[in-house]
Amino acid sequence: MNTWIENLAGIVTTAGGKLLLAAVVLIVGCVVIKTVVKTLKKSKAFGKLEGTVASFAASLISGVLYVVLTVAVIGILGVPMASVITVLASAGVAVGLALQGALSNLAGGIMLMIFKPFHVGDYVEASGAAGVVEEVTLFYTVFASLDNKRITVPNGNLMNANIVDYSAKELRRVDLTFRCAKSEKPAQIQQILLSVAASHEKVLKDPAPFARLSGGTDESMEFTVRAWCKNADYWDVYFDLTQGVTEAFGENGVQAPAVRVLNEAVQR
Repeated sequence: MNTWIENLAGIVTTAGGKLLLAAVVLIVGCVVIKTVVKTLKKSKAFGKLEGTVASFAASLISGVLYVVLTVAVIGILGVPMASVITVLASAGVAVGLALQGALSNLAGGIMLMIFKPFHVGDYVEASGAAGVVEEVTLFYTVFASLDNKRITVPNGNLMNANIVDYSAKELRRVDLTFRCAKSEKPAQIQQILLSVAASHEKVLKDPAPFARLSGGTDESMEFTVRAWCKNADYWDVYFDLTQGVTEAFGENGVQAPAVRVLNEAVQR
């Protein structure tokens, strides 16, 4: 009986020691990994990387280190690695099928790093989301919308979607349409539009602003205005031209399109 108790005590002591050591290694390992990743992000080598690549690389390094830590903890607990590998190999197919979406997102993240359809800091519209790219992780890309909402989009979706990068080019064109009454003189309206566009300090002289009659109805004429500006000035030019043309129409007595009113008599 005493021998049995001594053996049990020895097993409990050994198992408890392994559990305690594994817990310590796990806690310390997590702290070390976070510190290492944080240090790498602040290093000069990471600072030289393009923002999208740096974000993805940090996520990848963190994932690899956590895998190594998990294997180390399993080894400390005394689980034979051969058995672990066998179990992982047996479960690999099932896990792969269950994680098709995650694997697709991982593959999408890798493809984003290779082809770089956008960069961190770009204003992008894709897969039903629009915003400034904040970071690209292993599985997701994070956007910040113009009204400061955080949008997380799976990388797999991005690689299968049309991506519009509004920040990719140095210049952008502002396209606006204005309407006036059919009775107005087209040449006069065109001159007003060109004058407003050309007088704006942020509108480029080359390419020159464009304003022409582009359509209309029985009651109105429609004019299209196109003005080039620097990418960062797009919204300033857009709103300034909208307001400037409206004010210029008022100062020059330009009439708004007529509104057709239909009066129907009801007879009984």
